[in-house]
Amino acid sequence: MDFLTADEKQRLQEKLETLKARRPTITARIAEARAMGDLKENAEYHSARDEQGLNEAEIRRLEERLKNAKVADPEQLPEDMVFVGSVVRLKDLDDKSEDLYRIVGEASGNFDADEVEVTTASPMGEALLKARVGDVVKVDLPRRTKRFEVLEIQ
Repeated sequence: MDFLTADEKQRLQEKLETLKARRPTITARIAEARAMGDLKENAEYHSARDEQGLNEAEIRRLEERLKNAKVADPEQLPEDMVFVGSVVRLKDLDDKSEDLYRIVGEASGNFDADEVEVTTASPMGEALLKARVGDVVKVDLPRRTKRFEVLEIQ
């Protein structure tokens, strides 16, 4: 099951509505390009059709995700366990550095935050889910395995 925070679900719904609102514009672009004549060598037509295909694929992906997602209720989450929405202070056991990580269902793309966003589907997110303070988690990365100690859950 896919877990999201309430904010993430809202962002996904807004993105879905934006994509659906683009449909008439893309359709109009296709119609204009079709009116230009020969479709075989009409780059504008092919470009608009490609855009339509990508837009529709993203709409289907978001609809499916929203249909299957469960919103994590912060009131029902254990305070001493890492779950979606948690901010976790981790200590890298290799270089002894400490960083804050936020567990999210969908990355926002915000790189200005004090925490590094980690999706639940990533190797780091999978390793952290349900961890508790004091646990050492092993994260299988493409080039090597890293170990982190959970110092604090906010």
